[in-house]
Amino acid sequence: MSRRRNPAHREALLSAAVEMIAVQGLTVSTATIAKQAGVSAGTLFNTFESKSLLVNQLYVSLKAEMGRATSGGLPAEAGPRDQLRHVWDRWVGWATGTPEKRRVLAQLDVAEDITAESRDAAHQALSGMGELLERCRAGGPMQNVPLRFVLRILSSIADATIDDLIDRPGPGSATDDPRSSAAFDAIWRALAR
Repeated sequence: MSRRRNPAHREALLSAAVEMIAVQGLTVSTATIAKQAGVSAGTLFNTFESKSLLVNQLYVSLKAEMGRATSGGLPAEAGPRDQLRHVWDRWVGWATGTPEKRRVLAQLDVAEDITAESRDAAHQALSGMGELLERCRAGGPMQNVPLRFVLRILSSIADATIDDLIDRPGPGSATDDPRSSAAFDAIWRALAR
């Protein structure tokens, strides 16, 4: 008979995994994560069964959080440019406001342990972003290139912008920073006519 899993343990372990992976990388031990969460190693394995399952659920959880953060309050009546700007501002805000989660997500994006099922679940969490990008690039210079390639270009611009905003913060919010606006303008020109 399996034990009931405590949702508070799950959240504590996911939070501890973010903290410890941000500092030690993906080689961090499960014992270290459990200790940081204030639970036993047995509780970790009762909750996740394996480190691989923990990192896969962390990956999906972070992607879903990022998706909620970027699409929350999306103005349905606005045009594609304004909607994309809304998503951009929320993405920059989330990434600069939670740099450790962004750093961990970057590691998980390239981790071999992340399963195809987890990548599919993450893709579903961000499906609204893909639909918006399709509307934005319709008729533009990138209309006929694979969406995956477009996403890589946009992610590269976003990463460079967010890295600079974190490394050299300005006096105001990251979304009001001229570097953020310049990066968004470059993205828009790359996507639309």
